Amino acid sequence: MPSPIALVAAPSSLGLSRPEGRIPRVDLLPEALMEAGLGRRLGARVEHTVLPGPYEPERDAELRVRNPRGIAAMSLQLADVVEQVVRAKRFPLVLGGDCSILLGCLLGLKRTGGRHGLAFMDGHTDFWPPEASLTGGVAGMDLWFASGRGPSLLSDLEGRGPLVRDEDVAVLGVRDLEHWGAKVSAEHVRDTAMAWLDLSTLRREGIAAGVARAVERFRSTGVRGFWMHLDVDVMDDAVMPAVDSRQPDGLRVDELGELVSRLVDSGLAVGMDVTIYDPSLDPERHAARALVDTLVGGLGALVPTRQAR
Repeated sequence: MPSPIALVAAPSSLGLSRPEGRIPRVDLLPEALMEAGLGRRLGARVEHTVLPGPYEPERDAELRVRNPRGIAAMSLQLADVVEQVVRAKRFPLVLGGDCSILLGCLLGLKRTGGRHGLAFMDGHTDFWPPEASLTGGVAGMDLWFASGRGPSLLSDLEGRGPLVRDEDVAVLGVRDLEHWGAKVSAEHVRDTAMAWLDLSTLRREGIAAGVARAVERFRSTGVRGFWMHLDVDVMDDAVMPAVDSRQPDGLRVDELGELVSRLVDSGLAVGMDVTIYDPSLDPERHAARALVDTLVGGLGALVPTRQAR
């Protein structure tokens, strides 16, 4: 029997800018996590790889984002894989890449029919229109596009937008109270119907209570299940410094592991993506091992015979 978890590599950096000419190496995330033991410990292997097209460095003059057509094209290819895995009643664990891969993951899920939610675990809200961004990177706008806002090329993929409704989203663990790099004011996620459980809320209420509130929201809206998005910059910067936009504080390894574990224990989690970890900023692989420990602890309930080490 195949493993319940199907690993999917989506090593794209199309959603990131290249400040001062530096090329982010988030494309190395799948390889680094596998070398750190992720596949062995989850009893899974990389079954599919979805590769991005060429990076276009110039910001699109009309849409005001970088690589919009390349991201749209990759989203369709990634959706094919996610749809296939979910229809086979398995759990896709998509290893990015940057946060723009969320669009393809949600598109694949939406193709399977029914209504689905999103547990959005990120250090940033990623809920800003193109005109509010100095960089034009879709990785900082993925929740904006996923919720049906912005240019239709990315917000209405295959005419299926929004990929997730506001009331079916729980924003978990964010800590950017102000928009980093914003040029103009914009709608704030806290003013929408999305559930807002930022880092301070989770700490004040406790992880268990916060997850219970998010899951109750999902059940009340009638979703069939929910996708989990994990941008690793939600983690404590002392543990996970290998990200493109660092901030102080963040969820500890045990807190994030509990958060993911309790979401999985709800029985409604149907898939997950992991993004933004850059192995080139983690030469000793300390952050990679911490991330693997977190994922194994959080997803262990999906593994029939769990590896202890």
